[in-house]
Amino acid sequence: MTDQAEQLREIMKGRQNGDDEPEKKTRIIAVSSGKGGVGKTNISVNLAIAYAQLGKKVIVLDADLGLANVNVALGIIPKHNLYHVIRKQKTMRDIIMNTSYGIQIVAGASGFSKIANLTDEERTGFIKEMSELSSADIIIIDTSAGVSQNVLSFIAAADDAIIVTTPEPTAITDAYGIIKIIATEVENSSLSIKLIVNRVKSVTEAKKVSERVISIAGQFLNLKVDYLGYVYDDPTVSASVIKQRPFMAVDPGCKAAICLNHIASRLEKVEYKEGGGVSRFIKKLFGGV
Repeated sequence: MTDQAEQLREIMKGRQNGDDEPEKKTRIIAVSSGKGGVGKTNISVNLAIAYAQLGKKVIVLDADLGLANVNVALGIIPKHNLYHVIRKQKTMRDIIMNTSYGIQIVAGASGFSKIANLTDEERTGFIKEMSELSSADIIIIDTSAGVSQNVLSFIAAADDAIIVTTPEPTAITDAYGIIKIIATEVENSSLSIKLIVNRVKSVTEAKKVSERVISIAGQFLNLKVDYLGYVYDDPTVSASVIKQRPFMAVDPGCKAAICLNHIASRLEKVEYKEGGGVSRFIKKLFGGV
């Protein structure tokens, strides 16, 4: 098998030695959920916009390799996606799309099921192309729902893992389930796990849900989960989904938008140990290459 680690070191060494500008310390946030239908993609896209409004350069990477839908939430039909990069038909630079919302997106590789299925040649090319994302301040990775190996790979490679849940009992149970799997299967001591409770009726409801998940994770997993915040059950959100526009743009003053602004501000103010940027992300994503 090709020595992926040596290839990656050479790629990044070249950048650091002046072949290109040194890589900036990009913060990589994976957004995930134990089950579908909790608003994970909506949170990913609108959080990205909130970050952009703070002056950050943000790229949303759609890592749902089966049913990619970040572009759907934005009303964009991409001509090319990660599948074309993996197949060497396009470069990463070719497929990064600007949007009218101040963020960029990388459309997911619909129809390509597993990163683990990449051949040596495909992995090598993909690693090289991923370095194109290092110009961003923030990369938000919208993973697929559930606990597939792809999801765990992206979470393990990130600096922060945001788990999205709702007050529904099944969503709470599934949120704890993915946190448990992260605790037992993901080897990343620096990973920060955070919780967002979506579609809440009140602050009290959000607090009860977060305390339940955090308490159980601490008691049975000895794992620290930070409560990042909540997003109100806001009719603007469902209206924006139908319009295929982010609710941050449809009504910047709506309750949900205000919540996301608070969450983005809180993320910026919380302690963040600067990681190794995109190069570290690539190494972890491909199993220590």
